[in-house]
Amino acid sequence: MDMGDLVTARLVLHPMTVGEAERLVAGESGDGDRWAPGYPAHGDVFAARRHLATCAHSGDPAPFGTYEVRLREDGLAIGGVGFHGPPDADGSVTIGYGLVPSARGRGYASEALRGLLEIARRHGATSVKGDADHDNTPSQHVMTAAGMRPAGQDARVRYFETGWPATTAARDTTRGPRDTTAAARDTTAATDTTAERDREPGCR
Repeated sequence: MDMGDLVTARLVLHPMTVGEAERLVAGESGDGDRWAPGYPAHGDVFAARRHLATCAHSGDPAPFGTYEVRLREDGLAIGGVGFHGPPDADGSVTIGYGLVPSARGRGYASEALRGLLEIARRHGATSVKGDADHDNTPSQHVMTAAGMRPAGQDARVRYFETGWPATTAARDTTRGPRDTTAAARDTTAATDTTAERDREPGCR
């Protein structure tokens, strides 16, 4: 599926291409790339490797792939958000996200996550799950600010989840930029979560 950028109040969620993923893995920006200091971080490289592996084995994962988070005002890449894979048999997807340190504490992470939740809803997912270490309260705050709620815990992490009735999780095949509702600011810092090559037809 050919996915366009999703535009929020202050950000652009840009579907990662094969070429962009290759440059992230190599740590070498190309013409037109605008990377904030500290980008790509380890989590961004991990997500880029997963994107390349998915493209090689099963083709373009869009819309349930990886998105580069860019500032709307200048196009600067400050992190990433994405899905760990397509919806499972129950319609559930798992998410991950992370921002460079200089971009944290401004509400960008929860704004980007709200955009990702909207993508999931519009394309038929009925629930979205994420998790964060017990001591990673900033990441927990990001998920709750985006509308996810605690859904249990184990010895390692706390789980968060949100969802919609299957009848309202309608698919949307609209292409091109989309504006989402303006995101409320929060003052939490966003850290990476697990919510972390041959070109196949359909992979850009």
